[in-house]
Amino acid sequence: MAGSDHAAAPASVRRKGASPFVTILALLLVVLFAGLGTWQVYRLQWKLDLIARVEARVHAAPAAPPGPARWAGIDAAGDEYRRLELHGTYLYDLTTPVQALTEQGSGYWLLTPMCTTDGQVVIVNRGFIPAVLGARTRYDARRAAGDPCAAAAAEAPARVVGLLRISEPRGSFARDNVPADNRWYSRDVAAIAATRGLGAGAATVAPYFVDAEANQNPAGSPDRPTGGLTVVRFPNSHLVYALTWYALALMVAGAWWYVARGRGRRDD
Repeated sequence: MAGSDHAAAPASVRRKGASPFVTILALLLVVLFAGLGTWQVYRLQWKLDLIARVEARVHAAPAAPPGPARWAGIDAAGDEYRRLELHGTYLYDLTTPVQALTEQGSGYWLLTPMCTTDGQVVIVNRGFIPAVLGARTRYDARRAAGDPCAAAAAEAPARVVGLLRISEPRGSFARDNVPADNRWYSRDVAAIAATRGLGAGAATVAPYFVDAEANQNPAGSPDRPTGGLTVVRFPNSHLVYALTWYALALMVAGAWWYVARGRGRRDD
């Protein structure tokens, strides 16, 4: 019996502490999870900065729309949700109804080209109308005859204040636009301009559109859509993600310590 006890002792000594494989795996996981948590902290700071910049734009005094010299450099990070003021005349006959889902239910955005006083064409989202009004039955896929702004001079002048929005080339509702059938699921400025012939003559079309604020439709405008429904909201769960990754790192470290300590005690 004594001989067997002495023979077992060296094996017991060899088993003290966590195995090298477990230690290396735990270290890698701790580094990975801690790194992901730190990345989420950086993302949190970026998101807070983005929200602050957008809030400043939304509540700023309206500015003149950016002209052709700036169009190539317009992007979401630097320009979206800037508050603009437009002056010109609407081309109501060339309105494009785009399927929409808002807090007021399903329906259509009415995107109408505006010939501005400086000779450009800016597509304006005049607002939302419910689906029961059947916008697609009243706005067909007609095109401009010649220079669209040449005929706009007879229209009543309009002023609109709204937010600059970036074109949406991909269809929403998991569907693509069908311009030939006048079925639109996204506010694709380039496609709408091409379908309506807005680039004819001397007209140049801005690559962005403008979401009109509430009560911006002039007297006599058709449909009287509801404006001011732009949703300016940015999901911000980065703090929760960061805490989750840091918690996982601590859990792995704690599990490694428990295993190492437990095996040491068992060997003792």
